[in-house]
Amino acid sequence: MKLGIVGLPNVGKSTLFNAITKAGALVANYPFATIDPNVGLVNVPDPRLEVLSDMSNSKKIVPAVIEFYDIAGLVRGASKGEGLGNQFLSNIRETDAIVEVLRCFDDPNVTHVDGSVDPIRDIETINLELIYADFEMVDKVLEKRRKVARNDKEVAREVEVLEKVHRVLEEGKSARTLSLTDDEKKLLKAYQLLSNKPIIYVCNVNEEDAADDGKSNPYVEKVRDLAKGENAEVTIVSAKIEYEISELESEEEKKDFLEMIGLEESGLDKVIRDSYRTLNLISFLTTGEMETRAWTIKNGTKAVDAAGKIHSDISRGFIKAEIVSYDELVDSGSLLNAKEKGLLRMEGKDYIMKDGDVVNFRFNV
Repeated sequence: MKLGIVGLPNVGKSTLFNAITKAGALVANYPFATIDPNVGLVNVPDPRLEVLSDMSNSKKIVPAVIEFYDIAGLVRGASKGEGLGNQFLSNIRETDAIVEVLRCFDDPNVTHVDGSVDPIRDIETINLELIYADFEMVDKVLEKRRKVARNDKEVAREVEVLEKVHRVLEEGKSARTLSLTDDEKKLLKAYQLLSNKPIIYVCNVNEEDAADDGKSNPYVEKVRDLAKGENAEVTIVSAKIEYEISELESEEEKKDFLEMIGLEESGLDKVIRDSYRTLNLISFLTTGEMETRAWTIKNGTKAVDAAGKIHSDISRGFIKAEIVSYDELVDSGSLLNAKEKGLLRMEGKDYIMKDGDVVNFRFNV
């Protein structure tokens, strides 16, 4: 999973990136401090892995991983090449979802590129740049594809969908506001439309507002109202707190620190959880003496396709999947006990995987 962290200059984007990846991205109080995208790999926290590892005496634990891309701050006119516009747009096309960091705190010592704090205006600025860039691309594609469509039914169908998107973009609305069928979504996938990518709004707040999940922050409330209309996630994070957490050595220290400031989980955990929900992802688990591992798949994935996530040969030679739910396995105390209780099931190719399924695939090639 690739997430692009975007935002206007000086909203706390690179500070947040540093905190969650410890990658040491340059942090500076002036626009365009980030020129090339910094990339950081982050393990997805999953306490189930530790439990399964102890049960199996695994030699190692391999969690799922998220790639975070810290992409250059953009300004009004990016779609026309202003600032680092074209570079920004090409970088963001490669991501699965957009994590848009919004400044929701006042601080006279930190300049704002537009002169004042207004997260709704910032959202509109970024959204419009994505819409403009998509509109120009779709416009050019339609000009070429309409000619071919006269003699090709498949291309004609593609043109029909692109014209639908073109009309919405022309109205200044994001492509993701369109209601599309699964077939129409497949047709659009190749174009990697920027305004069609799922979005998570991350409100960067001060420490006090982080403790009450931004409930008393007027900037956050405005973002939440806007997000409802887009069916988008809103995550409350204090980049300053996340940085302080990243400086702590042990998990115990991090847990104590969070309790001290009144938080149940870190902002990173929230961003990851909301990203999984936004992208409709789940994890299935494998465990044994060699390793215990989490595998990320789309919700609704069939067993045979999940097997292919591990190795194409397992999918090709799929026979059966031995499955027990994580909760049932833990309640049983061991795989042997789960089997004796009849909780270990044999599932076929078309079984729909569930989050927390502990699996052993049987195959022959």
